[in-house]
Amino acid sequence: MTPFSIILVLLGYFSVLIAISFLGTKQTSNKLFFKANQNASWVLVAFGMIGATLSGVTFISVPGWVQSNYFYYMQTVFGYIVGYLLVAYLLIPIYYRLGVTSIYEYLQQRFGLFTYKTGAGFFLLSRVTGAAFRMFLVVQTMQYFVFDHWGIPFELTTVLSVLMIWLYTYKGGIHTIVWTDTLQTACILSALGIVFYYILDALGWDFLTFYNSKELAQYHNLFQWDNFFKKSYAVKSFIGGLFIAVCMTGLDQDMMQKTLSCPDAKSSQKNLCVFTVMLTIINYIFLLLGALLFIYAEKMNIVIPLLDGNVKTDLLFPQVAINSGMPMIASFVFILGLIAAAYSSADSALTSLTTCVCVDFLDIKRKNISSEKQVVIRKKVHVIVSLVLIVVVILYKHVLDQNVISGLLVFASFTYGPLLGVFAFGIFTSYQIKDDWYVPLLMIVVISIVYKLSTNKDIKTWLGGYEFGLELLPINGILCAFVLLLLSRKKQLG
Repeated sequence: MTPFSIILVLLGYFSVLIAISFLGTKQTSNKLFFKANQNASWVLVAFGMIGATLSGVTFISVPGWVQSNYFYYMQTVFGYIVGYLLVAYLLIPIYYRLGVTSIYEYLQQRFGLFTYKTGAGFFLLSRVTGAAFRMFLVVQTMQYFVFDHWGIPFELTTVLSVLMIWLYTYKGGIHTIVWTDTLQTACILSALGIVFYYILDALGWDFLTFYNSKELAQYHNLFQWDNFFKKSYAVKSFIGGLFIAVCMTGLDQDMMQKTLSCPDAKSSQKNLCVFTVMLTIINYIFLLLGALLFIYAEKMNIVIPLLDGNVKTDLLFPQVAINSGMPMIASFVFILGLIAAAYSSADSALTSLTTCVCVDFLDIKRKNISSEKQVVIRKKVHVIVSLVLIVVVILYKHVLDQNVISGLLVFASFTYGPLLGVFAFGIFTSYQIKDDWYVPLLMIVVISIVYKLSTNKDIKTWLGGYEFGLELLPINGILCAFVLLLLSRKKQLG
């Protein structure tokens, strides 16, 4: 597939999304942008959330992870299942009862202004970096396979990518995203199925032959029970996955904004339960695809791409789909799936970040500002957030040196951990914080302590070589909640 034909696919895809945005949004309002008038179908939301959760990270990086981590990612996915159920039946009823636009409004009602702003600030940090991680991976892939051929710099590719997202989200926000995410999920799953089929066909296998093959058996290790000290130990991964699901969905304005667009809590819970089942199955299929890619590359003598002198297993999937002689339809749907995976997460990130800035920091809901003025402010914020995302993606090009999904999950442990602690303290205790001015400092101190503990070589030696993994997230959260309890234990309510 030539770079020019890939560009045509890209332009055609964005034309469809922009058409959906303009045809589906007759008028613009902040209620429509922030909450889709709270009348979205839970079926559409559940299906669309698949694409937003998978993103370009899962689409490319999870298959590329199989060579070094086998199927151990499923340990984390099994933890997701429990985490999503906690979100559905613990957090969603609270958000609907309070009628929040931003979920961090709960923190103001429960504790006070400083806690509220700190929680929203940690979301901004988490979502900007997380969305940039995802966007970086796909822009890097498009750059390697398309834009480098024309001498277009990475920076310009990034600007054009974010500009396209802005064009179809600035008018309808979450209302548009409910529909575009549905299309994007369909593209991702179609790409997964079609590429899977053509690789099996090229090997002369059917699915059962592949599933029972000795080649797959060398990768198909679901659980790591051998060494408790390793990051990939099963229990550690499961616990980490549980808390990642709670934090990166239930305490994340991006994912909750979609869920809260459903008419009521019951519909929202149905959405999350169906979404959980689908996501578990699809993640497993992506790991099967990863094993199949490495088997195919070995049999066909396909070299894993190098980038800046380093082997990049993240690029194996696009290398096979585009440059290994696959039929045109396989290359076409891969590009379509890649584009969809990238922008299904980035578009909702722009919307949720805009919501957070407008509601949590500019306070446009509570200030005496006309509806027309609120719309103007929201549009300006949307542009600024887009520019920030561009800058962070470009920075990643110069600092990122590890598998993207690994880096994303580790970073989440430090940004979502304090959020987990303060929400847990608020939900599971009846204690109040008299003066919450110290909460921002507390969160920073907790992160610093846990970071030092997890990276200190002397402590690692003292612990017998123990490697911290995803359990850093609950450790951050537990420590934060514990300190809050100590500081407020005499301030019990009623």
